[in-house]
Amino acid sequence: MLAELQQLAIAAAQQEVCGILFGSAGRVRSYRSAPNVAADPRRHFEIDPAILIAAERDQRRGGEPIVGYYHSHPNGPVKPSPTDAGSAAPDGRLWLILNGQDAAAWHAVENGEIYGRFNAIPLDCTGAKGQTAAE
Repeated sequence: MLAELQQLAIAAAQQEVCGILFGSAGRVRSYRSAPNVAADPRRHFEIDPAILIAAERDQRRGGEPIVGYYHSHPNGPVKPSPTDAGSAAPDGRLWLILNGQDAAAWHAVENGEIYGRFNAIPLDCTGAKGQTAAE
């Protein structure tokens, strides 16, 4: 799955890709890509609200739980930016950041180590190139 997401990031060239991660117990089982509706998708991401609301509704109706979100940093490290921190709710959800080559995972929490919002978590991907956020 990580390899698929990396390919999406590569295909988008200089624009940030984004979407929703589904699963449970800290494991991602599937994802749903979403249009990036940010005013400047080369520098920021915003998941299409209609896609996000539909996923939340599906979850409330017994659908697959949302465990987090993914987005790319086309020209940068796989570390949250100050803008990411300002946009993230401290809800404990996973933020997967990738750049077409590397990936790292973060929990969005209150008083996190990174910008007061994120803590690094291990990224365990069998058969795909990943790293822990701390690397």
